[in-house]
Amino acid sequence: MKLKHIGALLIATLATATACDDNTGSLGMSMLPDSDGLSAHVSTFNVKTESILAGAVFAKTSTGYVGKFTDPDFGSYEASFLTELNSTGGELFPEVYHATEWDDEGNPTKGEGLLYKKDSLVAAQLYIYYNNWFGDSLNACRMSVYELDKPLEKNYYTDINPEEFYDTSNAKLLGRKAYSAYDTSVSDSVRNATDSNGNPTYSPHIAIDLDREEFEQRILFTYREHPEYFSNPEAFRDNVLKGMYFKNDLGDGTVLYVDQVALVFQLCLHYTDDETGVALKKADGTDSLYTSSSILFASTKEIIQANHFVNSQLLKERSEEPDWTYIKSPAGIFTQATMPYDDIYQQLTNDTLNAVRLTFTNYKQESTYDYSMSAPDQVLLIRKKDMRDFFENNELPDNITSFTVTHNSVNTNQYTFQNIARLVTTCINEKQAAREAAGDAWNETKWMEENPDWDKVLLVPVSVEYDDNYYSSPTIIRMQHDLRPGFAKLKGGPAMENGELKNPLQLEVISTTFHD
Repeated sequence: MKLKHIGALLIATLATATACDDNTGSLGMSMLPDSDGLSAHVSTFNVKTESILAGAVFAKTSTGYVGKFTDPDFGSYEASFLTELNSTGGELFPEVYHATEWDDEGNPTKGEGLLYKKDSLVAAQLYIYYNNWFGDSLNACRMSVYELDKPLEKNYYTDINPEEFYDTSNAKLLGRKAYSAYDTSVSDSVRNATDSNGNPTYSPHIAIDLDREEFEQRILFTYREHPEYFSNPEAFRDNVLKGMYFKNDLGDGTVLYVDQVALVFQLCLHYTDDETGVALKKADGTDSLYTSSSILFASTKEIIQANHFVNSQLLKERSEEPDWTYIKSPAGIFTQATMPYDDIYQQLTNDTLNAVRLTFTNYKQESTYDYSMSAPDQVLLIRKKDMRDFFENNELPDNITSFTVTHNSVNTNQYTFQNIARLVTTCINEKQAAREAAGDAWNETKWMEENPDWDKVLLVPVSVEYDDNYYSSPTIIRMQHDLRPGFAKLKGGPAMENGELKNPLQLEVISTTFHD
């Protein structure tokens, strides 16, 4: 018999009874009204949890992570990223200035173009923009940037191997720069400056000098000869610059969250008359010139960008601890829960399943470290077999087989999923449908071997993006793996004692029975 769904009236009653209770005690059964022939009760079932290594995770994001951080509990992890640069076409560079009309005395009366002369590139730089970071803001670091010699593929998993895209034995180093996340050389007046609308005019960044002559030839001169190479990102990648690899090669204790990489050119230009376009002269008769900086190519959401994370062996050791579990980001550890679907079906097969609550409680995190990680703010509970497609297809929680909650860090130190009844009934009915389809040929052992993750769910740290509609409640518009450093140590674990789980989680089930 399939477990039945609750009616609308009882759902409303249960929502009122359970919505405000974040503890793992009563689900509010005392608030259910008496009804002729109806009895309601709470059942509890043990849930086994264990830590599993996250391995490579899907990370399609416009944020690049670069740096190294070593934590005494989880060891070190290193972050680096690869990116293309976008070319959107259009007029990227002004024409070299030239007069088009003259008066009777040979003085120009009209002119076109702004560039001082053909080779007027003053400087070429890479700007790495960021607003946030993790770790020590004054830690001394060094970043190196290498040119890719193969185009990036659409691989957004964090185990992407950078060495597949450039020759490490003969790597082309584009530039290198020492830095700290908080640049103390920037004055407060510059750092806090705003425009007429009150918007900040300064963005934290690292500026890396590039070889001026090389990039003048590769970009400016090539643009003059082959403007079609700059018409779209693909043409630019195939003919001009395949991409770049950004890595930390000095310093431990800081990870930057890079918002954008931009190729910036400083050009020498003529001052010209606004109406005639004629180049202006200084009092001594020489050309009146100025230098202008422009962002010409940048990393954007339209091009490929890939993050690469490497964790130390200590992460595996933590995942094997039996008396609790962990969630750890980025690309670190998930908590896996084995759900007691068979026990629920056998015990409550004649009942109506009304509400199911599952709570993950984390131990209080006290640390004497200067830059300790905090518990992930939001987590996703999802069937293990669905996780890969969920992130690859940019799906959102459906409250059937995937749910998200925010950490209650103030009152209970818990991640509480108030009602996952639809998950339970979906999974039970899935197995019963397979049983009915097989008939007398049903083989329980074989089916479980073929569907090992049927009863498995994962607790996954996530980053959630909401819409900014002022007139309505926030709505989730995007969800992805949390790639910021964080962890929580959770009650549970696979340890056994006297043949029973030592620290099982409790799945609380409200069900009702109608009597004749």
